[in-house]
Amino acid sequence: MASTRTSFTLDESLAEKARVLNINISAAARDGVAAAVREALAASDRAAYLRNPEQADPFWDDAEAWSAE
Repeated sequence: MASTRTSFTLDESLAEKARVLNINISAAARDGVAAAVREALAASDRAAYLRNPEQADPFWDDAEAWSAE
């Protein structure tokens, strides 16, 4: 997977605690961004569904009758 370099600021005391606890800050940041993207996509999908909810389609009632009997 291709990567891109980025930078961000982090509270100094939080960065120190991460170092003391041997937390890989880059990996934690990647995980956090990935989680935020998943959450935003889910929220976007939900909002789209609420704008255009599924409607019952009577076609599918008849389509079920096409199955082999």
